[in-house]
Amino acid sequence: MDERNARLRTYQKNIDRYHGLLQTKLSETEKLYIEKRLFEERFAIAMLVFTSPRAVSKADNFLGKLE
Repeated sequence: MDERNARLRTYQKNIDRYHGLLQTKLSETEKLYIEKRLFEERFAIAMLVFTSPRAVSKADNFLGKLE
């Protein structure tokens, strides 16, 4: 759990940093790169949350109720 939380904090810090960079003067190429990195960091968070044991057990419980 500690490793998961550390990874989540790192992803969030990166997202915050990228948001700050987007507030500066950037070329179009730089802006596109930062926006791509933002998407990748958000996706990494979503995957980490989705694949956590807690999320999986909740999904299993939900799917079990459907059967």
